[in-house]
Amino acid sequence: MKKVVLLVVFLCSLMSFSQVGVGTTDPKSTLDINGNLSLKVVSLNGGPGGSATAINDGTYINLTPTAGNLEFILPDATIYPGRIYILRNVSDNQNATIYTFGGNATPGAGVEFFSGDSRASAGPNGSVSMTPDTAADGGDITKTLLFISDGSNWTYGRLGL
Repeated sequence: MKKVVLLVVFLCSLMSFSQVGVGTTDPKSTLDINGNLSLKVVSLNGGPGGSATAINDGTYINLTPTAGNLEFILPDATIYPGRIYILRNVSDNQNATIYTFGGNATPGAGVEFFSGDSRASAGPNGSVSMTPDTAADGGDITKTLLFISDGSNWTYGRLGL
């Protein structure tokens, strides 16, 4: 009986250090993908002031703000450490305003936004404004932003060069 228990414990310990490879027989990380990655794309319409549309599904999210419905809200970063969102303002004429549950811009008063890009900064009340592409050239630096939860706050920055 002792041998069976030892064998089960040994096999369980091997499984706890396993790595999964997709497209590779020699994974180097917990999840090692050797190929393309597809993410679920979600489209959301903005909410009015005080009733922001919740961002709680998907990774790549198309935001559609309209006049009077500009607000979107990320989940509380303290509840979802490591969560990543790629947000894109698909409007050509409206800003999208991003908030988060549990936070504001006062240090020590809750969840905050931290810019990973010196050209984009958090606005008042812990919000981030994503501007539209008014020139229709796809070149606005805050049209597409990446948000990452560190378990306390959201760090964000632009994608691309």
